[in-house]
Amino acid sequence: MENKILIVDDAAFMRMMIKDTLKKNGYENLIEASDGEIAVQSYKAEKPDLVIMDITMPNKNGLEALKEIKEFDADARIVMCSAMGQESMVVEAIRSGAKDFIVKPFKADRVLKTVQGILG
Repeated sequence: MENKILIVDDAAFMRMMIKDTLKKNGYENLIEASDGEIAVQSYKAEKPDLVIMDITMPNKNGLEALKEIKEFDADARIVMCSAMGQESMVVEAIRSGAKDFIVKPFKADRVLKTVQGILG
């Protein structure tokens, strides 16, 4: 599969978990970013087909990065990740253009189903 996916989370182990899940299912073209600031720069440079992004991060949170990426590319496909209890942020993310959200701690099949649903 040639789809390019940008994985954004300040926790390296979370990026690794998502990466492992995607790699096991044929997704090879994976890029990582550790905060929203880097995510925006990476998006502009790499133009990924999908972004999987945490909401709570240092420097620039996921909502700020989401809005900035959507301003740059209205067609950007972004899935937000959030811990339980962040419902208001999830609602704001969807209103701001996120395609879907995944609740942490997430299950591999949920991540995969979401990615496949968006990328086809």
